[in-house]
Amino acid sequence: MAVKRLEHVGVMVANLEASIAFYEKVIGLTHKGTLLHTNGVIRLGFLGFGAQGETEVELIEGYNSGLPQEGKVHHLAFTVDDIEAEYTRIQGLSVEQLDEEIVTLPNGSRYFFFNGLDGERIEFFETTRG
Repeated sequence: MAVKRLEHVGVMVANLEASIAFYEKVIGLTHKGTLLHTNGVIRLGFLGFGAQGETEVELIEGYNSGLPQEGKVHHLAFTVDDIEAEYTRIQGLSVEQLDEEIVTLPNGSRYFFFNGLDGERIEFFETTRG
C-alpha cells in the first residue's frame, strides 16, 4: 500500500479570512496558501507550522454551514504517492461513497473521497505542494 502519512484535516468554516486570522493568532499556524476549488464555490485555506512534510489544517469555506458543532471536521486526508493506483485499489474494495472520479485542483494536486465504516469521509490526496 502506498499511503504515506496523514496529509491534512479539513475543517468547515463560515468565513475563510476570519478563520485564517484566528488559527494564526490563537494557534500560531502560518497561512500557506488559499485556492478556489474547481467548482467555483468552495474556497480552501491551508495552514501549518512551516515544517517540511507536516500535517496541515485545511479550512473549507462554502461547503455546508448547517452542520452541528460536532460535525465541523469534514474529513481526514492521507498523502499517497500514486493517486491513480490507489483509486484502482480502492475501487476493488467494499467501500461506500467512492467518488466517481479523481478531482484535479487548479494547483495540480489530485484527490478522491470515500467513506469509512461509520460514514466518516476519508480523502486520498496526491499533492503538488511538496
